[in-house]
Amino acid sequence: MSHPVFVFGSNLAGRHGKGAALFARQHRGAIYGQGQGRQGNSYAIPTKDANLRALPLSVIKYQVEVFLTHADNHRDEQFQLTPIGCGLAGYNHEQIAPMFASVPDNVILPDEFEAVLSA
Repeated sequence: MSHPVFVFGSNLAGRHGKGAALFARQHRGAIYGQGQGRQGNSYAIPTKDANLRALPLSVIKYQVEVFLTHADNHRDEQFQLTPIGCGLAGYNHEQIAPMFASVPDNVILPDEFEAVLSA
């Protein structure tokens, strides 16, 4: 059985050097230099710009919507979401989780986001 698609926070420069992004590059086919979208068995959602500064929440929300459309259009696959934006980008779960309030049923949310959304 194949792994779900690993969904991680990235930067627009595609420098997958730390955290979930590094894991995605080492184990799930993320491509160094590609900062967004499907890559191997992973999907990058930008949370930082090309200079590694946190993107505004409005830009992250747009990128989340692009991902949700992709997941909705690929119902034959499962997507395992990490708590994007809540590590190196510096946002908290309460700021990011609501962006995922209406996920398709093939997206597995991290426990931290589930806790916020069910509160």
